[in-house]
Amino acid sequence: MKLQLLTTALLLIAFTFGSCKNERKLSNDEKEQIAADSSEVTVMTAIGELTLPPPFATESVTKESKLIPWENRMPKAPDGFTVTRFADNLDYPRWTYVAPNGDYFVVESNTKNSANRITLFRDTNGDGQPEVRETFMDNLNQPLGMLVLNNYFYVANTDGLYRYPYKEGATKIDADGEKIVELSASGYNNHWTRNIISNKDGSKIYITVGSASNVGEQGMDKEEGRALIFEINPDGSGKRIYASGLRNPVGMDWNPVTGELWTAVNERDKLGDG
Repeated sequence: MKLQLLTTALLLIAFTFGSCKNERKLSNDEKEQIAADSSEVTVMTAIGELTLPPPFATESVTKESKLIPWENRMPKAPDGFTVTRFADNLDYPRWTYVAPNGDYFVVESNTKNSANRITLFRDTNGDGQPEVRETFMDNLNQPLGMLVLNNYFYVANTDGLYRYPYKEGATKIDADGEKIVELSASGYNNHWTRNIISNKDGSKIYITVGSASNVGEQGMDKEEGRALIFEINPDGSGKRIYASGLRNPVGMDWNPVTGELWTAVNERDKLGDG
């Protein structure tokens, strides 16, 4: 599978991502001991053999995204594009979805203190500003992916895929949902996210599930059903692993030329050099 970073300008909203704060830091003595106990490792790469440096040869660094206020700090757009503020006062807006009728759905979800809500926006006159804003769903469990398919509204919570009866143009769902796929909940850092997409004819749905750890340090038995993309039928049956070995796949889209499914994978932490 080809992996490609996908960016789709659906709705301009600031996304903020938490960072892992609960890892125990190794002492200098521990680092020195690990380096002393490690033998030289040579790996084959696309350009030939490469001898890896010993552990902790350089200091690992972390760069985190920062929340920038809107006032006088608008994002810079390429020539021919204009950036405007579509919506604000959202609680950790994490993902967007545009329904077939043009309604905008925004997931408000977070690693901690999550709003667990989906907010609907509707631009009724095409001026680029929403005239309708409604709480579409709430009391969810760290939702992310959304999908309208076959008169159902699908929501990928961290613990499973749910579907709800849906009528086009509805501004709220109160009906009880049906959990059609069980998923391993939670995950390392921000690996609780579960995204979904359907194929062109709507006969299959694909679900991303991130790993339970950074690099399998908790043991591979903890990675059962993790670090992969599932394929299912719209009713939840026929579940199978479509792709694996993907540490934290989130964004998905179809290559319009080849028809391949592409995913954006967030790779391992602590690989940067100081």
